[in-house]
Amino acid sequence: MAEIKDPENTLIMETTQGRVVIELRPDLAPGHVARIKELVSEGAYDGVVFHRVIADFMAQTGDVQYGKKGGESFNPSRAGMGGSQKPDLKAEFSQESHVRGTCSMARSQSPNSANSQFFICFTDAPWLNRQYTVWGKVIEGMDNVDKIKKGEPVKDPDSIVSIKLASAA
Repeated sequence: MAEIKDPENTLIMETTQGRVVIELRPDLAPGHVARIKELVSEGAYDGVVFHRVIADFMAQTGDVQYGKKGGESFNPSRAGMGGSQKPDLKAEFSQESHVRGTCSMARSQSPNSANSQFFICFTDAPWLNRQYTVWGKVIEGMDNVDKIKKGEPVKDPDSIVSIKLASAA
């Protein structure tokens, strides 16, 4: 098990493929980390599907509007088009590279459109550097991320069962 240095800035995410531990990086993206923690504390991500999973690239999730199984607006065909009720975030681009295990915010063409969706890189993706906000890194469970069903859209997608701060787990 990975050593958890800062339980207030570590997420324990249980997925349908197993546990994934993510170290948050408020030093890189304080606004985005605050948003992720806020959504986690509200249980917003629990039940949300991995709606876009591209082999040798990344697994995307976090659409709390259309991608939450059992949610009032759950719509598998629209998963990936929604966000949360909260306002979009201002970009917090950094020099941090998108490498295997990087957690970064998804967005539209507008740099300041990240809201709740995020992705985890399967492999290095240098073309994303300084264009997407890096907010964390998987420190345990990348083998479980690797098992997430692939597709665009994914048929019978995997999902986040629950996600909590290590300090609350």
